[in-house]
Amino acid sequence: MTADTVTRWLLAGDPAIRWQVMQDLMEEDAQTVHAMRALVATEGWGARLLEAQAADGDWGGGPWVYRSWASTLETLTLLRELGLDPGSAEARSAIARVRAHSNWGPYHDHRPFFEGETEPCINGRVLALGAYFGHPAKGLLDRLLGEQLPDGGWNCDAPGSQRSSFNTTICVLEGLLAYEQACGVDAAVTEARRRGESYLLARRLHRSLSTNRPIEVDRKSGCSWRSFAFPTRWRYDVLWGLDYLRRAGTVADDRVGEPLDMVTRSRQPDGRWLLDTCHEGADHFQMEPVGEASRWITLRARRVLDWAARNEAR
Repeated sequence: MTADTVTRWLLAGDPAIRWQVMQDLMEEDAQTVHAMRALVATEGWGARLLEAQAADGDWGGGPWVYRSWASTLETLTLLRELGLDPGSAEARSAIARVRAHSNWGPYHDHRPFFEGETEPCINGRVLALGAYFGHPAKGLLDRLLGEQLPDGGWNCDAPGSQRSSFNTTICVLEGLLAYEQACGVDAAVTEARRRGESYLLARRLHRSLSTNRPIEVDRKSGCSWRSFAFPTRWRYDVLWGLDYLRRAGTVADDRVGEPLDMVTRSRQPDGRWLLDTCHEGADHFQMEPVGEASRWITLRARRVLDWAARNEAR
């Protein structure tokens, strides 16, 4: 396939794919992009997820459910990644039910959903959701800023461990970036975010700092960081790291050269990328089959490579 043929193939997908292709790869005008993005609430994957919300405001039985990707946290994260317009009537109605009813239960003093719980890997994602859907929690932000470790990242096992985790760090970085995008630049947030980004970059997004060897399999999840998944859930991989840096406006320097080569080498002869893996767990539905050409991975890979090419051209 030529690049144009791959783009046409992407545009044959769900509205959640189409609007992002129009915006990020085609640079369509804002009105056209907005009209396509509006369909996320009423058609395809986005509409199916919104319809799955229970009367009590939660999805999948609660704010977070062990070994499930169908909970409120996971569903709202996916809706954010699909690009559900937070100003749409459908989004406002769904979020109103979450705010009215969803809380973290007796172990966390029944704190409302957007105020988070105790683990930074969860709270980073909750902060991102609150910022995106119009309810940023300053107390949650302050907690995360106070939990940053000396090496620049975060870890759900702290304070027992003072070594940061790629998984937790990327989740918190997503929250900090979303907070600044929604609320404006904040010096303390920017400084914490830059330290977290430096944590990833110093390790070339996939290497041990102490040995400089590639981390082939994540100790906690058992996943390979070279295998690209979507949704990523809380499980770090190299493509997620690169896509975050792109969205954060980071300059693509030689520290991302090796990860970019991984993305380039995984491109198939027809110009598309495969869905390498799907993280196991209860889910609402599967968007794409594992082992086949993936619109999500192709979109994310192409815009990462475009970001790198723009940096190189400067």
